Parts: sequence; structure tokens; C-alpha cells
Amino acid sequence: MTEPEPQDLLGRIYAQWAVEMARYPDMSTELLRIVFDDWQRATAEPEDVTYRHTEFGGVPGIQVRPLGADSSRILLLMHGGGFALGSSASHRKLAGHLAKACGVEAFVADFRLAPEHPYPAAIEDGLSVVDALVARGHAMRDITLAGDSAGGNLVIAMTLRLMAAGRELPRQVLTMSPWLNMENNGATLDTNDATDFLIAKEGLQANIDRYLGGTGVEPTNPFVNPLYADLTGFPRLYITAGDVESLYDDSVRLHALAEKCGVDVTFTVGEGQQHVFPFLAGRHERADQEIAAMAAWYAAGYEA
Repeated sequence: MTEPEPQDLLGRIYAQWAVEMARYPDMSTELLRIVFDDWQRATAEPEDVTYRHTEFGGVPGIQVRPLGADSSRILLLMHGGGFALGSSASHRKLAGHLAKACGVEAFVADFRLAPEHPYPAAIEDGLSVVDALVARGHAMRDITLAGDSAGGNLVIAMTLRLMAAGRELPRQVLTMSPWLNMENNGATLDTNDATDFLIAKEGLQANIDRYLGGTGVEPTNPFVNPLYADLTGFPRLYITAGDVESLYDDSVRLHALAEKCGVDVTFTVGEGQQHVFPFLAGRHERADQEIAAMAAWYAAGYEA
């Protein structure tokens, strides 16, 4: 059976990565990080958005400022990359499109990466940014946590940590193709293996080992695998995923869990779309539609 050819730039980029990673299976984590910064190539440069390298709570990153944005509200974006890859450089344009559509500022955090800094370093860095934003004058309700892939896992885990501490919660949490299943046994890992041009079980397991290796934390711990969490009392939640990606089952299960726990949850599906398909913002109609849908959902949270 011939595997399908990628039909958009994101799929072609993923396919290129897969070829190179197969050719060089012993590629170092440092070199993989350089490769994954190429993620930004899928995204068009948003107009009327400026960027500034800065830090909050000792965590470096890029502050995103669309022209005319409401500076009292901010999106905190925790980037994807399997807890070990990705950066503010790979995600700044995606953050720019989303922040511009929402009419607010954003901060893309360069949290500490595994394996040098395994669980819970990334979560703690994200919470340090939250604390610094509050100290700066942002109300917690005006901080929206957003994350893609592993970053989607992190923003849910950060919220669970705030809940466990009895702290005020963000108004809403936004996830794009969240990677949640640390048991590495999702149903669509097999059924979508031929249609996902990036994700494979072996690569996921390598990142699980980087993130959890040596920590003694079980892959069913809710702070690393939110599919085992009690989401009762969780803020408004947005989930989007492509139905041909290998991690699609994670989003389906998260949606079902959120509904079971009484969460105000919205789930949109990109038919035929790859992992974190909003990366195609400015280059693909469906990605632009999703950015607009996320912005409309964001605005509705302030009208309720």
C-alpha cells in the first residue's frame, strides 16, 4: 500500500524531518532542537506584530505584541516539542497570529527542557511565569494558558497544580493537538500511523523517557498524564486536533473526560489535518479558520 503524499507545507516539513531522522537515528538532542526550530517555516509572518526577547519569573522567552492589543490580557504559550524540543523561536509566529486574532499580547516561554531538566521543571517554569505576570499586575482571570502538543499537556498540568494548591485559576485554557498519553498506547497511534507524517510510537517513547526517566513518576500520574485527572472545577477548555494525526485519540479522550467532569469544553476537528495544524496560519484556509475560531471562543469567555 502506498502511503499518501503530504498535501500542505506542514505535512511536507514533517515528512522531511521524518526522512532525516530515519537517516540519522543517532541524531543528538541538540541537533534535533535545531531541526525543530524549523517548525516556524510553516507559519506566515503575521502583519503588525512585534516581538521582544524578555523574561518573566526568571524564564526567558519572546513577548508578542500585536498592534493595538489589549495589554491587560495575555496568552501564555507553552510550546510543543515533546518536552525536549521546540522553543520561542519555533512558535513566535503561531503565537503572533493567535494573539493578533484575540487582540491581546502573548508570551512564549522558553521553559527548561528534558532530559537535562525532566518533570516537573517545565511545569514549575510555567507557574513561575504565571506568578510573575500576576506580580506585574495581570489578574489571573486575564491570563489564558495555551499550548500545543506537549505544551498542551503542560498547560493542563499547570492548571491542575493551581487547583491542587487551592489557588485562583485562569479563565480559560486552550490546547492544540495536546499530547497527554504517557502510556503511549493511544488507539490512533496505530490507525493513523500511515496518515501522520511526523508522530511515531518510537519517537514518543523516546520523549517520554527524556521527560520521566529517572524521576520515578508513573506514566499514569495525572500531572504528567491528564487523562487520569479529575477535571471537576477546571476552567473553560478548548481542544483542537487533526483527525489524521496519531495523537488524535488524546484529544478525543480529553474531550470525553472534560464533559464527564462538567467542564465547559469546546472540541473542533481539522478534517485531514496534521499535528498542530494551526501552524499553517497565513498559508492555509483551514488553519486561518481555526485561529479565528479560537479567537471567537476566547472572546466569548469574557462575555459570559
